[in-house]
Amino acid sequence: MIRKHSFRGVMAGFATSALALAVSAQAFAGTVTTDGADIVVKTKGGLEVATTDKEFSFKIGGRLQADFDQFDGIYTKNGKTANEAYFRRAILEVSGTAYKDWKYAFNVDFGESGSSKWDEASITYTGFKPVNVKIGRFDPDFGLEKATSSKWISTIERSAIYDLADWVNDKQDGMGIQVSGVAGELFYGSAGFNRAKGNEDADGKNNNTYNLRGVIAPMAEAGNVLHFGVNYANRSTEDFDGLVRSRMNVRGVTEDSKNGNRAVFAPGVNVAGVGQFDGDAAWGLEAAFAAGPFSIQSEYLRRDIDAKSGSLRDDREASGYNVQLAYTLTGEARGYKLDGGKFDSIKPANKQTGAWELVYRYDNIKAEESNVVDTKAKIHTVGVNWYANEAVKVSANYLKADSDNIANADNGDDGDAVSLRLQYAF
Repeated sequence: MIRKHSFRGVMAGFATSALALAVSAQAFAGTVTTDGADIVVKTKGGLEVATTDKEFSFKIGGRLQADFDQFDGIYTKNGKTANEAYFRRAILEVSGTAYKDWKYAFNVDFGESGSSKWDEASITYTGFKPVNVKIGRFDPDFGLEKATSSKWISTIERSAIYDLADWVNDKQDGMGIQVSGVAGELFYGSAGFNRAKGNEDADGKNNNTYNLRGVIAPMAEAGNVLHFGVNYANRSTEDFDGLVRSRMNVRGVTEDSKNGNRAVFAPGVNVAGVGQFDGDAAWGLEAAFAAGPFSIQSEYLRRDIDAKSGSLRDDREASGYNVQLAYTLTGEARGYKLDGGKFDSIKPANKQTGAWELVYRYDNIKAEESNVVDTKAKIHTVGVNWYANEAVKVSANYLKADSDNIANADNGDDGDAVSLRLQYAF
C-alpha cells in the first residue's frame, strides 16, 4: 500500500495500535512511500517501522515469561515442599534509531505485584564508530551469561555465581554511562560506571560502580565460536554489612515469602547499626566454544570484601565457577554476537516441530572469612528447551543442590527443585 505522509505522521498512527499488531500480526509486511525516504514495515518478531535510508526506525517488542517452581529441602525454611507460580518478566520494549547515529531503548517491566518499573531507559550515540556511548539506566556489563538475553540463555535462571556479587550487574535504579565497541572483527570491550540511587555516603555523595569487560573471539559466528573474556568491577561504598546469599538457581524461593529460603553464605554484620565492611571488588573469567549444535561455556567469579580498619571482622572472599554443556538435538546452532560478546537465539529450521535443546550446568560457589565463615554449595541443573517457533519457548529444569555449613531451620543442607517456563518473545 502506498500513501503520501510524513514520517512523523506515520509513526504517530502506528504508536496507538503497535502493541496489538506486534502480538497478533505475523503475516503482513510492505513498503510505504512518503514525501521523504520510503518506509519499510516489518511484523515478523514484533512491529518495526524504518526508513529505507536507515535514518529513522521504531520497533515494539517484548517478552512474557511465566514460571512455576516446586522445591524442597534447603530451598525452604522448614524443609517441606513449596511451590510458586509467577511472572518472571513481563517486559514491553520500545527501541529504534533517530538521525542515524542515535539509538534508544525504553523497556518497562510490569512486575508480579502489579507495579511497573524501568528495565532500561537509555540513549546510545554510534557516531564515533566503532565506539558506542550509552547513557541512561541499563544493566552494567559483566560476564558472558549475563550479557546473553534472558530470552536465550539455555537454563531458566542464570548461574548462581552472579549471586555472590549481585551488584556487578545491577542498575540499582540509578544512572550510568558506558563506552563499548568492536575492533578488527575479533575484539569487544566495554567500560562504564553507574550511580546507584539511594547508595550515598554521609555527605550525600553518590557511591559509584565501575565495570570493565574485554572479549577476544577468534571465531564469532553461529555454530563456530571460540570466546574468551575477562571482567572487573569495583564499587565505592562504605559501612555495608557484607551479606552474601544465593537463591541457588531457583527464583521461586524469594517469590514464596512464607516458606522460601534464600541461603545465607556469609551473614550481614552490623555494630550499632553500622556495617563492618568498606571495600568491594569482583573480577571474572569467561570462556566458550561452539561447533554446530554443541556448545560449552564456563565462568569464574571472585569477590573480595574488605573489612573496615578497626573492625572486629576479617576480610571476606566469595568465589564460584560453572561449566555448562548444551546440545541441540534438531541440529540448529546457537546464535552469537561479537558486539556484546554474547550468545543469541536458536532459530528452528523446521517450523512445524521446532528445535529441541538439552542442557546441563554445574555450579560451585563458596564464601570464606577467617575462622568465621566457610560455606559451600554445589548445584546440578539438567534441562530441556523446546523452541516451538521463533516466538515461543518452553523450558523445564531439574535442580539438585548440596551445601556445607549451610542449613535451614529443619537442619536440611540439600534440596531438589523443578522449574518450568513458558516464554513468548516478540
